Amino acid sequence: MTHIPLALYIHIPWCIRKCPYCDFNSHAAASGLPESAYVQALLANLASELPHVWGRKLESIFIGGGTPSLFSAESIDELLCGIRALMPFRPNLEVTLEANPGTFEQDKFRGFREAGINRLSVGIQSFNPTHLQALGRVHNREEALRAADIARTAGFDNFNLDLMFGLPQQTLAEAMQDLQQAMDLQPTHLSWYQLTLEPNTLFYKQPPPLPDDDLVADMQFAGQTLLNAANYQQYEVSAYAQPQQQCRHNRNYWEFGDYLAIGAGAHGKITHPADGSVTRYHNYRQPSEYLQHAPQGNARSGTQTLTTVDLSFEFMLNALRLRDGFALPLFSERTGLSVEHLQTGLDKAVQRGLLSLTGEQVQPTEHGWQFLNEVMQLFLED
Repeated sequence: MTHIPLALYIHIPWCIRKCPYCDFNSHAAASGLPESAYVQALLANLASELPHVWGRKLESIFIGGGTPSLFSAESIDELLCGIRALMPFRPNLEVTLEANPGTFEQDKFRGFREAGINRLSVGIQSFNPTHLQALGRVHNREEALRAADIARTAGFDNFNLDLMFGLPQQTLAEAMQDLQQAMDLQPTHLSWYQLTLEPNTLFYKQPPPLPDDDLVADMQFAGQTLLNAANYQQYEVSAYAQPQQQCRHNRNYWEFGDYLAIGAGAHGKITHPADGSVTRYHNYRQPSEYLQHAPQGNARSGTQTLTTVDLSFEFMLNALRLRDGFALPLFSERTGLSVEHLQTGLDKAVQRGLLSLTGEQVQPTEHGWQFLNEVMQLFLED
């Protein structure tokens, strides 16, 4: 099997309060989190997955949620020490922790840094008090502004800020003020994405008044101009980075790498060396169910082996999110399929001016970048 990078995603499902737009597997924390029991369950979960990845080294770790920064630095340290005892790490492993400004304390974040976290992803969403309230965020503007200072003082020179646009009743000027404020804090990475109404959220059941499509398009264009001018390069649909600061963990998703997943409701993808087959799996979603099953070594609640059609479509679904596209040999490396499986879709997309093919590099054209869903449809038909 060609070398396929392996990452680890860890899900910590608790947060202070469930946001009305959030469709992630997150649960409002009751008093007193079962930190110790959950860390032990995570490590038992990882141990049960090891037979699928013997001998492979981890390239990155991402601890997401929920709000993982609700856990103590001691718990995160215990978790990372346990993982290190179970699996080999690549040199310069990227280890990201998601955090919310409302949970930022200087000593705690210094503790996270000492535990081995070397990258933060901070969920700001907006600096505007009205929009923060509409989004149900637990932090205020001052806490959002202070988060970047606390991160730097704690020793984090690599951190992402999460920001949204197209918020309820947001104007173009307000969206640009948010973005400019985020850039003024000089994060190494910005995730800047449009608010969408996802099923199973409060906003979906009771939609707030959102900006119309034309205004959202204006926000997107103006924002990208601002970001480019500040040397934040767009490398993925919603991701912008300073030079050499792209998120390695997320890039592994877009390039169809493998990732183990531990934690309640976490989703993983593994390529099996014996036959090259690719399996997706997910764990028990409810924390109580997960805590019951994971210590017994059976955290998975579902598994699916991808078909040839699945592989082609899912590879394209991910790889075409990258602004520079991908080199054709990567398709064969990551799926085990010949490039012929893409040929019909590629020919149609190039013919319609949606993709360009230069040598072996497949890349969305400017037109294709605006209509990625239309591009994807061509590979679903194939």
